[in-house]
Parts: sequence; structure tokens; C-alpha cells
Amino acid sequence: MDNFLRKEGEIKIYIASDGKGEFKVHESSYIDEGAKIGKGTRIWHFSHIMKGAIIGENCSIGQNVNVGAKAIIGNGVKIQNNVSIYDDVILEDDVFCGPSMVFTNVINPRAFIERKHEYKKTIVKKGASIGANATIVCGTIINEYAFVAAGAVVSRDVEPYALVMGVPAKRSGWVCKCGEILVHKDRIDGELIEKDKIKCKSCGSIYFFDGNIFKPI
Repeated sequence: MDNFLRKEGEIKIYIASDGKGEFKVHESSYIDEGAKIGKGTRIWHFSHIMKGAIIGENCSIGQNVNVGAKAIIGNGVKIQNNVSIYDDVILEDDVFCGPSMVFTNVINPRAFIERKHEYKKTIVKKGASIGANATIVCGTIINEYAFVAAGAVVSRDVEPYALVMGVPAKRSGWVCKCGEILVHKDRIDGELIEKDKIKCKSCGSIYFFDGNIFKPI
């Protein structure tokens, strides 16, 4: 890339795409000309960032990660090892992608039929977490602060703050913004301070809870 600044051991340092600050890349990774990367981001071993990809500030891109040309990654995103962020996948700020989790972008792929014009957009909203080895079927929205359990297969939209698990993934509870489980099946793990109010024992956040309704107060 033209914005190369210097090298420190195995780490190459570049000027951020907006000219404000720097980002770091392990020398084994490839950053195509035309990718946009924000300050404070770190890209580790054997990763490939394609031309046109957008990565925000203060992200951590793990080993063996591929970011497609039409992928958009917000600020503060953490992507663990062995994850591909395909075209038309959008990760908003503070999203966590666990190791070896999988996105898709075509519903009915065939090796002998090109379906690039049929890519479906997948959106993971602010603060959501996706566990290791989970699969996200394309065209779905994982809403803010939702939590997808390890190994789950998500084939439909996930509600804000919902905990989903299983194959196919179903809602089994609700989580706090900080990630603590407050409701799991019929068990309330948070502090029930009123009939319809739950307090997180970890961070003190309070939520309205009434069966299928869960929202911060």
C-alpha cells in the first residue's frame, strides 16, 4: 500500500486511510490497494484485506481472516482466527466474532452456477457477539447486543439482547449489554427488583422484562 510508514520487527505500520493515526499489520498478511483501514487497528498473521473493504478504528483482525471487497466493519470490532467476512456483510461497532464462526452470502450455492448477483446482505448490529463455530445464514439481522452461542446456526433475525443457541438457533434467554446472562429459559439469573424489572448483578444495568419483551430502562 502507498501509505506504508515503517516496519518494527515483523509488524508493518501504515498511515490510516483518513490520514489520522496509524494501523499495524503483520508482515505475513496482504492488504490490497484501495482497502480503507482506521487508526489503531491491528491485523495479525496470514490475513487478506481485499480492495474496497472498509475497516474502522481500533479493530483486532485475527489470524487467517479474509475481508471481502464489499464488507464493512465498524469501530472496535474483534474478529478471532479463521473467519471470512464476505461481501455484503456489515459489522457495526463493537461486534465480536468468535474463532471459526461462519458467514454465508448465497442461500443456494452451486459450484457450476455463478450467483454473485444474488448475494444477500447480513447485518450484525452494535455490540452483538457471535460464538465460536456458529454459522450465520445470509440475509439475517443480528440486532444490538444479541448473543449467539457457540455452534448455533442462525437462519432468522435475532432480537436485541436475545441469547440464541442450538440448530436451528432459537431464543433461550436474554443478556445484558455487558454480556451477562440475565434470563436463561425459565431461570432468572439477574436480580429481580420488581415484578417486571431485572438488574444485572455485574454492571447494575436495569431492564424491563415481561416474557417476550426485554429492553433497557
